[in-house]
Amino acid sequence: MIRAVIVMNTQGKPRFAKFYDFQPVEKQQELIRSVHGVLCSRAENVSNFVEAESIFGPDSRVVYKHFATLYFVFVFNSSENELAMLDLIQVFVETLDKCFKNVCELDLVFNYTKMHSILDEIISGGQVLETSSAEVVKAVEEISKLETASNSINFVSKTVSGWRG
Repeated sequence: MIRAVIVMNTQGKPRFAKFYDFQPVEKQQELIRSVHGVLCSRAENVSNFVEAESIFGPDSRVVYKHFATLYFVFVFNSSENELAMLDLIQVFVETLDKCFKNVCELDLVFNYTKMHSILDEIISGGQVLETSSAEVVKAVEEISKLETASNSINFVSKTVSGWRG
């Protein structure tokens, strides 16, 4: 089971964090700081896999990928395959790249809800739902169309009601 997905910049500022098992906010912040401390102290030429039992408790592992100024981190237990998790990070990043047209840190900051939608299409309740970037993009585009249609319906009804009055 996936226990958490964290995206943070190289200074340790979390840009996105989703925990699939309950953690109080203070504990989440402590865990994020601990993960950042571990990642920053690692050399560039070492593996992307980290035993995380000292941070997240027994049977916890961390896999991460460093892209430009961001760390993409997945925390999971032994029921998940480490290489599959590394590939899932790649799917997540590719999907973000397709949705935001060459994603950067500011895209994540200003499009927080869209990022949640993307991750929710890939992972739900700590379980992997979809591994195809194209399918995730299609689903997110459909959600965006529905939101746009919903907003235009609300806009029309407010305009019409204002026109009558």
